[in-house]
Amino acid sequence: MSVNKTLRLNAQDNVVVTVADLPAGSPAEGEVVTAARVPRGHKVAVRPIPRGEPIRKFGQIIGFASSDIAPGEWVHEKNVTMGEDFERDYAFASEARPPEGLRPGEVPAFFEGFRRADGRVGTRNYIGILSSVNCSATVVDYVADTIERSGILRDYPGIDGVVPLPHGQGCGMAGRGEAFDVLSRTQWGYASHPNFSAILLVGLGCEVFQIPRMKDTYGIAEGDHFQSLTIQEIGGTRKAVEAGVARIRDMLPFAARAKREPVSAAELTLALQCGGSDGYSGLTANPALGVAADMLVRHGGTAILSETPEIYGAEHLLTRRAESVEVGQKIVDLIHWWEDYTRRNGGEMNNNPSPGNKAGGLTTILEKSLGAVAKGGNSTLRGVYRYAERIDRKGFVYMDTPGYDPVAATGQVAGGANILCFTTGRGSAYGCKPVPSIKLATNSELYARMPDDMDINCGDIVEGVSLEEKGRAIFDTVLAVASGKRSKSEELGYGRNEFVPWQIGAVM
Repeated sequence: MSVNKTLRLNAQDNVVVTVADLPAGSPAEGEVVTAARVPRGHKVAVRPIPRGEPIRKFGQIIGFASSDIAPGEWVHEKNVTMGEDFERDYAFASEARPPEGLRPGEVPAFFEGFRRADGRVGTRNYIGILSSVNCSATVVDYVADTIERSGILRDYPGIDGVVPLPHGQGCGMAGRGEAFDVLSRTQWGYASHPNFSAILLVGLGCEVFQIPRMKDTYGIAEGDHFQSLTIQEIGGTRKAVEAGVARIRDMLPFAARAKREPVSAAELTLALQCGGSDGYSGLTANPALGVAADMLVRHGGTAILSETPEIYGAEHLLTRRAESVEVGQKIVDLIHWWEDYTRRNGGEMNNNPSPGNKAGGLTTILEKSLGAVAKGGNSTLRGVYRYAERIDRKGFVYMDTPGYDPVAATGQVAGGANILCFTTGRGSAYGCKPVPSIKLATNSELYARMPDDMDINCGDIVEGVSLEEKGRAIFDTVLAVASGKRSKSEELGYGRNEFVPWQIGAVM
């Protein structure tokens, strides 16, 4: 950090980033001083930028000057336009590298996990109650509440709890096509998730998303791990709640047989998330998480980057790291789908960043995306998956999801993520059952202001802590939380309302 309280991120940049609120007349770089007050995390021009010329941060284009910008000016919405039609060089697979094993001195990492019958490993031991449709959501909640109030869970300390997972879909939709397939994959991903020892699926009976069809599609046989019931068939709400409670009680001894055992870090699948981002996100927490993701990949594990609207303008950084042209082209195809999707719905890709992101210093989606991609580290991209699709490859992979955090995380969990890291600069309050969520603060002020929500402070990176050191701390925390240490969001009880499958199609 310079004495001028600004950071230069790349020699090609024509802006610097502030690391403190700068009054008018504050030194920015060299002889340049601020023309007016510039908030912390925002950008100051350090060279003349004529109208129409690109604005560069991280050595990449984040937008174009909408008017002439003089050195010392605050560079933000009033003088920046997105200019999305500029050329991207995708250079497919040009930076792909063979898988990297452990480095000299690195010792294989382990955690204490739950080995399931199918060979996958959980980091928690929950019983889940899924609703097939919103019409059964109340019964799902009543069953979970009854179990919690009964006190019976005190007799099973090895069970982390009973998780109700109501949602707003399941009917008023087509019975085939993209929207139905997304919901089906999501439901199955949760029903078979290794952080659940057992699942109860509750339906109404007449909905579009039929339980027998799901069981047939995925070859599900009812037993200790999976049970289902419908409200109409069993005789109404009260009888459904009573039956559901009885089913859960019968599942408890089975779930309690699961015990933690030492397993390789290769069994971890880490969901990478960010929300409430700010101007520090791409400088501190996101690249530090990228270091941790690379470490996990070296240990044989998996890291999932997502949120396609938030890689827009930075997708070329991923296509270059793709292991093949085919994998890289899948990223480009997703970008084109999203461009069409937003156009059909009267939106645009630059609807993101949010107002909070902009207040924190992010001006365009191009700028936000460059910081967001940093969560993925530098490992070779080995696969690109549809929303909620089962992740079947180790290493660094990508899943197509919206940028809306609960929807994105729901897809990653359905795909098999058993641990999640979530970076935030504005202070996003989020947790995710059945998967523990570790919150990373991008700046020290946030970490001090929201101590009950933030697990790790990454703000000290601008004070001299190295990205490598912080990445190691994140990786160690991932292992500890995967082994049973409760994250801050778990202590607060988050996760009951954060199951939000992606709703793509028309509601009819």
